[in-house]
Amino acid sequence: MQYFEDYTVGQKFASPRRRRVAAEEITAFAADFDAQPFHLDDAAGKESMFGGLAASGWHTAAMTMSLIVGSEFRPVSGILGFGGELQWLKPVRPGDELRVECEILELRESRSRPGQGLVKARVTTFSQDDEVVQIFIPTLLVKKQPG
Repeated sequence: MQYFEDYTVGQKFASPRRRRVAAEEITAFAADFDAQPFHLDDAAGKESMFGGLAASGWHTAAMTMSLIVGSEFRPVSGILGFGGELQWLKPVRPGDELRVECEILELRESRSRPGQGLVKARVTTFSQDDEVVQIFIPTLLVKKQPG
């Protein structure tokens, strides 16, 4: 577990594993959370701008979170964000294999919470072809070392 003081700008963390995406999980997630035709059916996806079945961006974000939580990036207070910028650059498709890299962009002490700092990071999700499918830039609240 890492405290605010354990981070440096430019420091990087990578997911130790990859996640293969199955068509069934794309459609199951979409049925529950983003029931649009191009996320539910390959034929409908072919008629869309995606050209085939594509995972919901929210599904991609959830898979990204699963990968980053399993990485060496382990803030002691958990990955607790105050929002950020999220970009979906390419669709995630059945058979894609995702991996994640996290880079620390900025560190600053919290003015309103003296025992904590703010960590701005870039979390990049890649496909098996090293194409960027998503970029998330959150600001996280991380505890400082006690004493």
